[in-house]
Amino acid sequence: MSETPMKTLQYRFDGPEDAPVLVIGPSLGTTWHMWDRQVPELAGQWRVLRFDLPGHGGAPARPVSSVGELSDRLVALLDELGVQRFGYAGCAFAGAIGIDLALRHPHRVASLALIASSPRFGTPDEFRQRGVVVRTNGLDPIARSSPERWFTPGFAAAQPAITEWAVQMVRTTDPGCYIAACEALATFDARAALARIGVPTLVLVGSEDKVTGPAEARTLVAGIPDARLAVVPGASHLAAVEQPVAVTDLLVRHFSTSWAAQSDATGQHRLVTTATVPAPAAPPAAVAVAAIAPAAEQSGGRPTGDAYEAGLKVRREVLGDAHVDRTLDAADDFSEDFQRFVTRYAWGEVWDRPGLDRRLRSTAALSALVAGGHTEELATHTRAALRNGLTPAEIKEILLQAAVYCGVPAANRAFRAAQQVIREETTPQE
Repeated sequence: MSETPMKTLQYRFDGPEDAPVLVIGPSLGTTWHMWDRQVPELAGQWRVLRFDLPGHGGAPARPVSSVGELSDRLVALLDELGVQRFGYAGCAFAGAIGIDLALRHPHRVASLALIASSPRFGTPDEFRQRGVVVRTNGLDPIARSSPERWFTPGFAAAQPAITEWAVQMVRTTDPGCYIAACEALATFDARAALARIGVPTLVLVGSEDKVTGPAEARTLVAGIPDARLAVVPGASHLAAVEQPVAVTDLLVRHFSTSWAAQSDATGQHRLVTTATVPAPAAPPAAVAVAAIAPAAEQSGGRPTGDAYEAGLKVRREVLGDAHVDRTLDAADDFSEDFQRFVTRYAWGEVWDRPGLDRRLRSTAALSALVAGGHTEELATHTRAALRNGLTPAEIKEILLQAAVYCGVPAANRAFRAAQQVIREETTPQE
């Protein structure tokens, strides 16, 4: 066994040095210790590499802006370790990493297991609000509610030590890295690309998982050509912790039958598919795919493609899908052109300019809305400001400053509107 922190990712190895490498990754808020019950048996056949997410388990607090960025860090680590071909199993957030690896590095991934995973984790609004809650209240509310999200009620009641372990894992996570991971999940959506995954894939889910449950698992199985579903009875989100024997057995069977260790001419282990699970129709090198490009290519922060599409993307990121959908759905022949104008000009041309970050643009928007007495729009932009990184204390100071120059009556209306939004957005969800 070895355990080493590196500049790319914090990781540890278990198992024989000459065995093929199996990489396993944790969910958001957990550490590599969520796999402790699986490692002894897995390490009997494979060189098991576990890694921690940034800011988790004492790992360096280097936040990521996207799932793809974390995949790149993992690939850089594997390159540094001399690992070219590997099996991969990931839970939830690490499952998203596995999907990204299989799409962008298909020649590296020999076999894949996605545990409690989804091609899209909830809605962007849900994860951005979770970031707002953490930024305002810290991680304690998320930590206290984690056992009910991760375990079935019976297990949580019968295993108080494990329940407390789960709470402490979240509490000791770096808040900035947790918020950044929420933002990364908010933008992750691989639904349209699942058919490009060309490796044997096990999709494993707890029958009682209310976070990413059987419905999300079936979406993965329906989209990935060579995938099979395994539902673990009596388990919730962290099935590997709650039903360790069942999960270990499923992983061993999947990786044992989907690839086997052989030695090539150089003496290095390589991983090949066997007849037990059908191999992809084309060899890995032939099915390599490029990274999915963003909707609008950027040049120096300015949209160079369709300004409407770029603006719609920014508008959704700042105001939330639910708000934008309501606004656009309400548009008719009379107002549709105006909505396109607002999306193209305000969001595609101005909000997406590189001169100010979104925090400063939210500050300017709040001040202008107070001055104009636009209370309804101020409520919308208070919600946007929280998602753009402003804290309730900073919003209060902006409104106090505006009161000096815009008048007390205008600020009074603004405080009432903002206060209601802040209460709604920063109250932890039970």
